Amino acid sequence: MFNLVELIQAVGYLGLFAIIFAETGLLIGFFLPGDSLLFTAGILAAEGYLNIWLLLLILYSAAIIGNQTGFRIGKKFGPRVFSKEESLLFSQKNIQRTEDFFAKHGSLTIILARFVPIMRTFVPVMAGVGNMSEKKFLVQNIAGATLWIFTVTLLGYFLGLKVENIEAYILPIAIVIIFISILPYLKQFISNPEMRRETWHYINRIWNRINPYK
Repeated sequence: MFNLVELIQAVGYLGLFAIIFAETGLLIGFFLPGDSLLFTAGILAAEGYLNIWLLLLILYSAAIIGNQTGFRIGKKFGPRVFSKEESLLFSQKNIQRTEDFFAKHGSLTIILARFVPIMRTFVPVMAGVGNMSEKKFLVQNIAGATLWIFTVTLLGYFLGLKVENIEAYILPIAIVIIFISILPYLKQFISNPEMRRETWHYINRIWNRINPYK
């Protein structure tokens, strides 16, 4: 079973930087466990496995640099970034959801996207493609990183200080965090028949590509 504690202990500070950087700056990082990773790292810091101040500095830097990298990718490569063919790691549906997210939240998109899986990966690139003001993006990037990194990581840290044997509850807590993160997608999936049809069609197409018995 996938174990976040073992992952964090194995990769250390450099690995944590790389994971957060990839999730917030590179399109291939959309599947990485950002929220639950921050929370678990905070707990491990409370237990003495990591230094909380160094941890916060590394995660904060990774989040800001990652978003700026994604923004630059979008600005430099423009529409070519999103003209890729559908694949296991790249879905045009994610692009459409990102555009809808922009349309719904307007100027707060960069900040709010930090707390939404997939969106925090694609939004910075879309901002670059759309030629968003660099100054405006940087301000929102810093604000969003501050809220995301410090809120989620310190929540794990203070719970780790207050709750005895909290490591025994890391898995169920991580599951709850993931569930809350994907709740907007679940709500849309349940209420939108077209989205359900498209999702099953996409899953079936991916399965047909990787099915070794066909």
